[in-house]
Amino acid sequence: MPAPLVDFHCHLDLYPDHVEQVLRSERDGVFTLAVTTTPKAWARNHELTAHTKYVRTALGLHPQLVAERAGEIDLWEELLPRARYVGEVGLDAGPRFCKSLDAQKTIFKRVLQGCARTGDKILTVHSVRSTTAVLDMIEAYLPPTKGVVVLHWFTGTASEARRALTLGCYFSVNAQMLINKPRRTIVSRLPTEKLLTETDGPFTQTDGQPSRPADVGTTVEALAALFDQDPDQMRTVIAKNLKSILRGTA
Repeated sequence: MPAPLVDFHCHLDLYPDHVEQVLRSERDGVFTLAVTTTPKAWARNHELTAHTKYVRTALGLHPQLVAERAGEIDLWEELLPRARYVGEVGLDAGPRFCKSLDAQKTIFKRVLQGCARTGDKILTVHSVRSTTAVLDMIEAYLPPTKGVVVLHWFTGTASEARRALTLGCYFSVNAQMLINKPRRTIVSRLPTEKLLTETDGPFTQTDGQPSRPADVGTTVEALAALFDQDPDQMRTVIAKNLKSILRGTA
């Protein structure tokens, strides 16, 4: 029997049928990390997933919302002891959000320091046009013994990917990354033991519809082809990597 699929970054609460999506991931047996964009969204997400086998909720404060939501960092810190998974957090220096970059760095520093204080955290991190700054802050504020960082939808350079590996980071890969030749090339040079899969649904599409956690199977197939492996073998690798992360911060 093939190993379970893993969708390590999905915004389940942004689907119109949020509750059904949680139930569907559970029925399909897809390990799904339901990220949140603000700490105010965490309670409802956590309530829906607290007793599921396959779905977990991450406590987030999205960098793209920092300009409006920076004041929620106090609530984020209050909730952190109850959350093992953290995300979506990080930095975004893209044109629409670069004006808030200093504020983003202040928030991300508090996120990393909070994770270091409490320990045993697993983070899914956004790093658009800011990979070096993200890695600098991880190195400065989150010792590897205190948490594991997964770089979501990595868009950095090959040298930044190598540095991330030296810091112990993992990478979650989606299908859209693998149809982009430069991204695919960088992924092909990563060790498979550092890879996870994601959809980032509903912000990606599969067959013209918002991607759902089970659609991560297409990413597994693409990774299998990229690394010349059987898809079931790649599923096993991804599932093993998830287990390693869970053990690694225990």
